[in-house]
Amino acid sequence: MRPVLLIFLLAFLLIAKMATAELQTFRGCQFVAAPWADGDSFLVRFPDGTERTVRIYGADCLEDKVNNPTDARRLRAQRRYFGISNYGDSPRDSIELALELGAKATTEVQRLLAEPFTVHTAFADGGGSSRYQRIYAFVETAEGDDLATLLVRRGLARAHGLYRSTPDGSHRDEYRQSLHDAELVAARQGLGAWAYTDWDELPKERQAERREEEEEAIAMGRAMPTEPLSINSATAEDLTRVPGIGDVLAQRIIAARPFEDVDDLKRVRGIGPATLEAIREFLVP
Repeated sequence: MRPVLLIFLLAFLLIAKMATAELQTFRGCQFVAAPWADGDSFLVRFPDGTERTVRIYGADCLEDKVNNPTDARRLRAQRRYFGISNYGDSPRDSIELALELGAKATTEVQRLLAEPFTVHTAFADGGGSSRYQRIYAFVETAEGDDLATLLVRRGLARAHGLYRSTPDGSHRDEYRQSLHDAELVAARQGLGAWAYTDWDELPKERQAERREEEEEAIAMGRAMPTEPLSINSATAEDLTRVPGIGDVLAQRIIAARPFEDVDDLKRVRGIGPATLEAIREFLVP
């Protein structure tokens, strides 16, 4: 085998292994207080003494601080999701409520993780700044409860984000559905953010958010596709209409064809678990 082909094969196998990495379990982890942490992203000291920022799977807590335009847009999307954008007499009232709920989630996580807990992670990239690079993980409290599920059940987070198969072997879709079921119960009981939901306005708020997301894509010259694209036949131009796929990634997808299903995109360099979940709804084989 030619050296170049051998190097390519080894690189491909390495990428494939990383994309399908098994969860590793770390018991006896400790919560580390940090001023930048929030309910779904926080600093953890692992048993070997190393400290890593963990981003939990499946749950998105309201922001408890806004430091840049991205934070502001995310908080707006969260307020609309819970139907609380019209709370009070002005947008400021709604924003202050959302930040208060975000702070409550942060405090609740500190309480739930006061005792040593367990982290299950495959070290998938969770984004974030270079200083606070995050890894995705399932966090299990000292009592054996899934942290994301607890936060959603209490109305302190929405069932939203990246999902994958769980430590007990449940399929990604089953875990996603269990969190949405927990969210439904929290909403029915009026817990957390759901206590302030304007149910008459909620559909309009979510529709407004979807429209603004689409307008942002159009403004960048790439209107999102109105129906799923075939990863085996779509042009590079069409693929770049999918949020998260740029020119380079589109060319890599085309070069890696054919694909049997959307999950096969994991073998394309630059498509990790987080990216795959973000683009999945726009694509079909």
